[in-house]
Amino acid sequence: MSNQKIAVVTGANRGLGLELVRQLADLNFKVVLTSRDDTKGLKAVDELHRNGLKVDYHNLDVASDKSVSKFTAFCRQKYGRVDVLVNNAGVLLDSFDPQNASILNVDINRIRDTMDVNVYGAIRMSQAIVPMMIEHNYGRIINFSSEMGQLSDMNGSFAAYRLSKTALNAVTRILAAETEGYNIQVNSICPGWVKTDMGGPNATRDVSEGVATAVWLAQQPENRPSGRFYRDRQEID
Repeated sequence: MSNQKIAVVTGANRGLGLELVRQLADLNFKVVLTSRDDTKGLKAVDELHRNGLKVDYHNLDVASDKSVSKFTAFCRQKYGRVDVLVNNAGVLLDSFDPQNASILNVDINRIRDTMDVNVYGAIRMSQAIVPMMIEHNYGRIINFSSEMGQLSDMNGSFAAYRLSKTALNAVTRILAAETEGYNIQVNSICPGWVKTDMGGPNATRDVSEGVATAVWLAQQPENRPSGRFYRDRQEID
């Protein structure tokens, strides 16, 4: 276990999270698959086990302080550290009706609920896990963002989601600055338009393409950039 990197993936019972767990486990990471729903999470773990991939499972709701605290205690007790944290858990609660998704009409509670998972969830997890990374002078944090959060290409509609991803990119920059000198790299990625429950069947990418950059960042050596935004392993604005 001492030579095996410990990776935590939030919201990992399906889609991008599940594919990322699969690929990291195949690369000999000890992966902790997390999910708010135990039934769905354990079903995903069972599927991986049937395919010869040994991963661990723990319940986790990134919108709950109590759940995050309980999960952190589990990691400390079982592994003593976390080497890779992937903040993948996310929601898209905006209406697909452009009028209702407008910043002029969106329900403020919808924005709050979106931020609680997409942004505050990543902050909660970072506050819990980064101290362990600092203790061991090693960490790789990967935040699943979106091109919809790019200020350089900001557009209308999907106001809650756009705001959350822009804020998540800010969290990435702040956290990268505050962990400098501890061999911790913090980066955001845009997976592109992926065929998931969120992306829909008309999306142009499969999940393996969507997680490729995250897999790459999880394996970065020392002295690589931090606080950046990537798509297809290339830095973007």
